[in-house]
Amino acid sequence: MFELQNFKLLGITLAIGLLIGLERGWHTRDKAEGMRIAGLRTYGLIALLGGLWGILAQQTGILLIGFAFLSLTIVLLVAYGKSLDKFEDYGITSVIACLITFTLGALTVFGHTTLASASAVVITILLGFKPLLHGWMNKLEQHELEATLKLLLISVVMLPVLPDRGFGPWAALNPYLIWWMVVLIAGISYLGYFAIKMVGNRHGPVLTGVFGGLVSSSAVTLNLARLSKTFPTMINALSAGILTACATMFVRTLLLASIINAALFLRLFPALAIMGLVTYSTAYLLWKKGEFEDNQDDNKDIQLENPFQLGMAIKFSAFLASILLLAKLLQAYFGNLGAYVLAATSGLADVDPITLSMSQASKEGLTLEVAAQAILIAVVVNSVVKSIMAMAVGTKALGWRVGAALVFALIIGVAADLNSGELF
Repeated sequence: MFELQNFKLLGITLAIGLLIGLERGWHTRDKAEGMRIAGLRTYGLIALLGGLWGILAQQTGILLIGFAFLSLTIVLLVAYGKSLDKFEDYGITSVIACLITFTLGALTVFGHTTLASASAVVITILLGFKPLLHGWMNKLEQHELEATLKLLLISVVMLPVLPDRGFGPWAALNPYLIWWMVVLIAGISYLGYFAIKMVGNRHGPVLTGVFGGLVSSSAVTLNLARLSKTFPTMINALSAGILTACATMFVRTLLLASIINAALFLRLFPALAIMGLVTYSTAYLLWKKGEFEDNQDDNKDIQLENPFQLGMAIKFSAFLASILLLAKLLQAYFGNLGAYVLAATSGLADVDPITLSMSQASKEGLTLEVAAQAILIAVVVNSVVKSIMAMAVGTKALGWRVGAALVFALIIGVAADLNSGELF
């Protein structure tokens, strides 16, 4: 049985080596025999070498893998040095790929089969995307690189070290949550910048709305509304992007509630589905209108500003902190009646917290009706806030488009729920 298991693991290592070797061999397929360091067969053998040395190391000692790796490195460097005499290719990608292939082979026989296999797929994709990645790098500007590094700094470095607990009155201020909103807003701004840059003025805002709406439609509204003052010719495209994000929020709320408590799906479906359908339809009409206007406009290129909008993100997060304090204050004064009050006040900033809390509470004693009503109140309030935000931050033209579409969707959705005889 033990030998059979080793045969299976060595088969996986061979497959890993052949996968990486397939990409490397295809990449150098035009070179004559002997004009490349390694090809399809060599990568397969290197992976097997790693697997075999891994099996031996399990019997003798882990240091054996280190000696084997060092020996392979020396062989590859010698082969690389000899290859420079035949052709001027100073890239060491193939050498690194060989060493990684050996390591993945060893990892496989040590029991990390899934990790090794997944890594092989990712590495092969990364190697195959060379033209695309180099094209992106050549188009990357200095301020865009700086924006990327700053976003990574505030998200990967700063966010994890912040305490994830409440401070201040009623423990309402959570540093981790507040800074997470900073990262979120900055990230949506970053996404919107590159979406517009990559796919154009008309498609970029809608793409931002689709992906941004899965995370925060308020963040999308804030950033796209701000752009409307700088680029007034994009009013319809920007409005379509905001409405797409808002419609996605309706769908996201329905899915979140259903995941926690499946019984909420049927209760919330009529209102949220109609709201989403009406908003998506309006976004599509504005998007098509924007297409017509683009065809009439000779100047389609816009000069985008810095994608890293930290100042705007911090202001929005300060607003969130104020809302959190207000929510706790109202809850303290209204007591058990705070379900609806809390839903309304929470909806001023975000729908997800109240959706998750009410869905969970409906499984722990809170009636399904109260939970559903609280979620719908939060959705209505949040949509009204986004309408006001669009008018306050963006141009009047954008504000009226977004506001009218959302209010109409809310009226139709709430009316559908009222007709069912279940709301209030």
